[in-house]
Amino acid sequence: MEGLIKGLADVAFGGRRHEDENTKEDENTVEQQSRSSWAEVVSGGDQDGEQNYGGNTNNRRNEEGDYGRNEEWGSGSSQSTRRPQKVVNERYQDNRQNDYNQSRPAQQTEEESNDGWETVGKKTPKRHQQVKKDDWDNFKRPASEQQYSAEVEDNSQLEPSENELNDLGQACNKLWELDYNRLTPGKDYEIDCGEGKKTYQKQDMAEGSLFTWVSEDVLRKPTISRFCSLLDNYNPHEGYKEQVTSEEKQEQAAFIEEICRTAPIKYLHKYLCYKRIVSEDVQEFKRLLTSLWFDLYGRGGTSSCSSAFEHVFVGEIKERGEQSVSGFHNWLQFYMEEAKGRVDYQGYIFPRRRGETPDSETQLLTIQFEWNGVLKSVSSTMIGVSPEFELALYTLCFYMGGEDNHIELGPYYVNVKCYRLGNKLGSAFPIADE
Repeated sequence: MEGLIKGLADVAFGGRRHEDENTKEDENTVEQQSRSSWAEVVSGGDQDGEQNYGGNTNNRRNEEGDYGRNEEWGSGSSQSTRRPQKVVNERYQDNRQNDYNQSRPAQQTEEESNDGWETVGKKTPKRHQQVKKDDWDNFKRPASEQQYSAEVEDNSQLEPSENELNDLGQACNKLWELDYNRLTPGKDYEIDCGEGKKTYQKQDMAEGSLFTWVSEDVLRKPTISRFCSLLDNYNPHEGYKEQVTSEEKQEQAAFIEEICRTAPIKYLHKYLCYKRIVSEDVQEFKRLLTSLWFDLYGRGGTSSCSSAFEHVFVGEIKERGEQSVSGFHNWLQFYMEEAKGRVDYQGYIFPRRRGETPDSETQLLTIQFEWNGVLKSVSSTMIGVSPEFELALYTLCFYMGGEDNHIELGPYYVNVKCYRLGNKLGSAFPIADE
């Protein structure tokens, strides 16, 4: 009898142990499948599609109204964020934005990342880095006390040709050719365009960030590092008077000094000299650039609350009526704000003609995003170009062009929109043209 009872007990308990082992094996299988799915999401891949980046500006106007005016000056409604970000309508103080914590080129999984970043409804970038700000304090010193890079050689390439002087488009394309600091996709940075959408669509079509990584060497480039140091000098809310400190003025002067040593700005100076916009005096030219880009003016009914630099490169949030984002066309500002969780990239906007979709090699993008919880339904930006190129391009169009400037920039057909506020530069940005 004892043997029979013991045998039955062994069968019962042995069967339970066998079930437990099977359960553990099933759980391990599910966990491995889950990790595999997450790895697939993180690694991602190019999305197939029918659209090609580019499009007819006239079609945009016919179907959606004036593309440029809707983007910058229109009263289009904004949508509140569906995933509240860490910073929502934060009022910047005098010591704004402590650190630009960025991604470091080291592989990390979401579980391993404990560097203080907060996931805001998005998968984390594949690689993480931090922006080196070692020299940023030095940029606040008087311009005469700072060290600058060597001036580019003054060769025949910097001399405008007769054709370029008679054709703004050729002059703008020459600036593209002279942008020696333009970055190379895949070598200097990587983007993930996600999926496309129409401007009126509200769903987020990008499961991750636009920027996967940017090389630390890029952020040490003289004009780029000086440009980045200027981005935290502004209150992004339209209508708030800007208080420009003496140190910030020195940052501005040092930035102008640095870019005036580059090929695009030297070419711009020569071009404006031929057109008798400015004299050959380099100091006068620097004063012209400083005034055009950094002098404060009124916007939204408040005086001394905005500037061309703030609007075009940094961006502003309109407070009248429903909040909306205006300006904000610079890729470096986008990268910085995205890394800090203030920008939520939501996908690219479908172009007007069929073909290939934009990919990691594309350097002219029309996108949709939220900034500080406020939607910008359509925005355009040139990825990887240098600050000196953009500043030279928009300055040239301001002085020599009109509101619409249909040009070619390398492989891209572009309409550079240029709006004036009296004798000031109100806004400037590129639109993909056909």
